[in-house]
Amino acid sequence: MLNSGRSDRLTIDTGSRLPVFFVPPAEPVRSKQIRVDAYTTPKSLVIRTIFGAGKYTLPGMILMVGHFVGEALVPVVMGMAIDRAVSTGDVGSLIAWVVALAAVFLLLSHTWRFGERLTMYAHGLVEHQFRMRVTDRLLDPRGMAGPARLPGVSLNIATSDVMRLSSAVFIAVFPVGELAAVIVAGAVLLFISWPLGLAILLGAPTLLWILDLAGGPLRARTEHEQELAGDAAGTAADLVAGLRIVKGLGAEPEAGRRYRMASSRARVGAIRAAGSQGTYIGVMQMVSALFVVGVGIAAGLMAVEGQISFGELITVVGLTQFVMGPLNALGTNFGALWNSAVPCAKRVLSVLQAESAIESGSVRNAEGPLSFDDMTAGPVAGLTLELPPAGLVAIVCAPEETEALVAVLARKKAPESGVVRLGDVDLFDLGHDVVHQLVRAVPHSADLFEGSVLDNIEAGVDDDAADRDSRVTRAIFAAACDDVVEVLPAGLDTPVGEAGRMLSGGQRQRVGLARALAAESKVLILNDPTTAVDSVTEATVARRLHLTREGLSTVVFTNSPAFLEAAEHVVIISGGSLVYQGDLAGAGLLPAGSTGAGR
Repeated sequence: MLNSGRSDRLTIDTGSRLPVFFVPPAEPVRSKQIRVDAYTTPKSLVIRTIFGAGKYTLPGMILMVGHFVGEALVPVVMGMAIDRAVSTGDVGSLIAWVVALAAVFLLLSHTWRFGERLTMYAHGLVEHQFRMRVTDRLLDPRGMAGPARLPGVSLNIATSDVMRLSSAVFIAVFPVGELAAVIVAGAVLLFISWPLGLAILLGAPTLLWILDLAGGPLRARTEHEQELAGDAAGTAADLVAGLRIVKGLGAEPEAGRRYRMASSRARVGAIRAAGSQGTYIGVMQMVSALFVVGVGIAAGLMAVEGQISFGELITVVGLTQFVMGPLNALGTNFGALWNSAVPCAKRVLSVLQAESAIESGSVRNAEGPLSFDDMTAGPVAGLTLELPPAGLVAIVCAPEETEALVAVLARKKAPESGVVRLGDVDLFDLGHDVVHQLVRAVPHSADLFEGSVLDNIEAGVDDDAADRDSRVTRAIFAAACDDVVEVLPAGLDTPVGEAGRMLSGGQRQRVGLARALAAESKVLILNDPTTAVDSVTEATVARRLHLTREGLSTVVFTNSPAFLEAAEHVVIISGGSLVYQGDLAGAGLLPAGSTGAGR
């Protein structure tokens, strides 16, 4: 039942809850987790997926069996009506058989309707589960070991591969119903004439065996096609993400050439895979059609010789025409689904089974300053440095050195040698669930999610935090987001769009900074947080940042005069080594008498 909660919105009345047979539930139903461990193979994952939503696929399978058996019974009822009513001229018997035929049609119609609903619901549950698991693994801050993936490749796995793998759920329903129809048809034919029945009962398993043998090339082609499509999607995603840089470098022709090459390879792979699948299905249909036609011819000869009655001939012909559909569909609904799901399962497992690039420890807390002890990471070699336990620290170094240090502080990459400590605790010994409350490294370009400005800022604070509102307010002020809110049409409730595309670069940067500040980590690492704002706003942010995080440690990788002016401590790294540590006066970065905050 639908009730209007508001004039512009319809909601489902959960007070009168109906079974999923009739109305899908308003909220997603939790499904049993499909087991994936280090020993899971692509084939075993497909098998587990087939039965991954048994609560719905089992009744769906039973209903689908009822549908296909009902279809198989239609020519049987018609043959019986001819022999026992039409041939004898018995009107009462004819009416009874017509009613029986109507009952069969009623059965096969409703069993299909509700069986398909349950099956599609089961498919949706499994697909949602896999998509969330793949997405969670891709977004895991611990990262994934092994070769790096382009964003488009990861997106392709989380969408196309997951969809094809989840389609294996259909194998537990449609092929089972089709096989049941073949068995019923074979049994009826066995009753009419045992040679005909035997031909069906032995022929169907033989076709399935041929199906498995012929599926090898299709599996290989499908896997290759998915890899090529993923590469093309990855190239396109990276091209779009870096379009401004590409234009700035004048590299549009080269970028376009690379994408055309990747797209061409994907197109060729898709055509070859589709051709293999088409050939595979066509051969199976031709074999099954020849098989069924042979059975029909044999039945006709038997009727001519008087071995079966006219009604039985009608039954045999009807069953012969009917059984062609299930036999052909077995090639599509079993072979094609299986052959498509196995290579996709391999790609999904490449994500779900990937080891973490960084292993977390179990230490729950740490107190003290952030320090580097003879640490080497990329261009930074043998860095020994202890930062103040509180206050604003500005670190000046080359972009490649910044990238290496931020990657280590974000625990995305372990140092090649040496140790990074928070107090007396190795940074990489901290538990994954607490590390961000102690040390939070914010990327230079923080991604925003779809929602309002306030939604994005509040994401940095736990829902049950007692000081949630005050932390958000302080963060908005410190990041100079109050200026942003004033110019936006709906203030804090203004939608930011996908990835924040409805905001300008400077507005996105300040909203991302506010989200990081609202989290109030003990140590906050920022990487050039104000490059997209004007110098006056930058000075405002630097000044407010210093005041708002008083008593906490804030480390900013920057060469901005405003931040250098506001910093209590300046560190200069050059050539991968520490060359200066102290206050601004001795750093020599600003001309005497200048004030970055006033610029």
